[in-house]
Amino acid sequence: MDSIFLAYLGKAIVLAVSGIGSIYGVSITANAAIGAMKKNPDPFGYYIVFMTPPATNGLYGFLGYYIFADFLMPEITWFQAVAIFTSCLSLGLLNFFSSIRQGQVCANAMAAIASGNEIFGKSLMVIVFIELYAIVGLAALFLVAGVL
Repeated sequence: MDSIFLAYLGKAIVLAVSGIGSIYGVSITANAAIGAMKKNPDPFGYYIVFMTPPATNGLYGFLGYYIFADFLMPEITWFQAVAIFTSCLSLGLLNFFSSIRQGQVCANAMAAIASGNEIFGKSLMVIVFIELYAIVGLAALFLVAGVL
């Protein structure tokens, strides 16, 4: 196996795994939004806002895919290829689990809001803590790219 193949494999993994996680997370929130609208359709704007956080992780994976574009040349070293592969794999997994867990927390927030609880702002604060780890993973890719 060539070193460039390993780097391309990492890029494919970050894109695919992040996207799959976002699909799951957004599906969880979409199902919750439909259930919440049956009970109380008035806060529809809140439901849409809660569908956004799981989707952002797919965008982070898409950005991670492009961060290492300048390094993908036939003369890439094994060190660079392993660094790209492992950092892309890490970000993909972070995004995957972050999306799913955000979807679950957002779904709970929608159910509470549909029941008449005024917790929109407080719920967003809780969801941001889950998002933080996906952002830290993306920042790590920038750091790795900076030292390669």
